[in-house]
Amino acid sequence: MSFQGKVAVVTGGARGIGRAIAAELAAGGATLALVDVLLDVAETTAAEFRAQGVEAAAFAANVANPDDVNRMCDEVIARFGKIDLLVNNAGITRDNLIMRMKESDWDAVIAVNLKGTFNCIKAVTRPMMKAHFGRIVNIASVVGVMGNAGQANYSASKAGVIGLTKTAAKELASRNITVNAVAPGYIQTEMTEKVSEAAREAFLTNIPLGRGGLPEDVAKAVRFLCSEDAAYITGQVLHVDGGMVM
Repeated sequence: MSFQGKVAVVTGGARGIGRAIAAELAAGGATLALVDVLLDVAETTAAEFRAQGVEAAAFAANVANPDDVNRMCDEVIARFGKIDLLVNNAGITRDNLIMRMKESDWDAVIAVNLKGTFNCIKAVTRPMMKAHFGRIVNIASVVGVMGNAGQANYSASKAGVIGLTKTAAKELASRNITVNAVAPGYIQTEMTEKVSEAAREAFLTNIPLGRGGLPEDVAKAVRFLCSEDAAYITGQVLHVDGGMVM
């Protein structure tokens, strides 16, 4: 799958799943714009990619802030000339039961995970429409489909991402812009390493394949949806969850 000549924006691209996604796209020849709220972390990752011969640069943005996102997109276009691929991966959790959840924790998760995805899609829409080409992949979650106790805010945000994906796909299809989502299940990342052993075992018992996924499993699904092999696929949600949700 070749991404030669393509410029890819990956939010939350400095670490974890975002970094794995960036690596997959870079392996196909994509130029990387790594976006993170922590510029120094993104700079370190971009430097590591450049050391491997990849054209990469870091950009700071809080995706929940539309002004930040618009500035970031302007900077990417000024640096690389265009944006062909957008992967909305940035996300946070603030877990708690509904009865104990702080309003600020609800607002923070919705702002980053859902509004942040909206902000980034909106920011790239005009340049992609002008180019008559674009691939947008949003990182949702299986909990946006099935729910999860203690994650009302996260589940709601990811369910919103799925609805946003389908709507954006319908609005942008006529301009050769596809919009899809990947819904990871239990993926082995820094975030899931913090889960208790009991909670981890509970997750694994619900996975027919009997194991957690790797960031690379998600990254390969994103790579496919960004490629020409997926040119006739839009508005879809691809589950990468070992059969957790069927």
